[in-house]
Amino acid sequence: MFDGLANPGGYLYIPQEPPTKLEDLTARYRKLESRRSSDDTEAWLNWALIGLDGKAHGYVQATVNLNSKEAFIAYFVFSPSQRLGYAREALNVLLPALREAYGIVKFNAEIDTRNVASIRLVESLGFTCTRHVRNADEFKGSVSDEYHYSL
Repeated sequence: MFDGLANPGGYLYIPQEPPTKLEDLTARYRKLESRRSSDDTEAWLNWALIGLDGKAHGYVQATVNLNSKEAFIAYFVFSPSQRLGYAREALNVLLPALREAYGIVKFNAEIDTRNVASIRLVESLGFTCTRHVRNADEFKGSVSDEYHYSL
């Protein structure tokens, strides 16, 4: 995971920066291993995208609000693996699995308006744009607008 996450090309549309030390990534993963927020109202679910080639190609994650039965989804596909269907395949498995395991009634995604590939993906899965947030964030020297999508 570290090598794919360390490639700065994957961070164009998100405020995070690539990890610079394996120890930092390991510490982050240790925190996520709890799979729960400290107040026990959210489930933090993360999966590595491992291809048939045995290599990591990214990850998919869901933050599940255990009270409202809503989930925020996110995905990160390593630059060399983008546009090869990894995110689509993962979401096609993840969404029904979350419905079954947690009774999810609504899925949400927040996407930088410049991330055309991600917008096309969620729209092709039936998500609809519910909000356009101007000046949602500022990172990497520019202001970012966001679309909020729901399914």
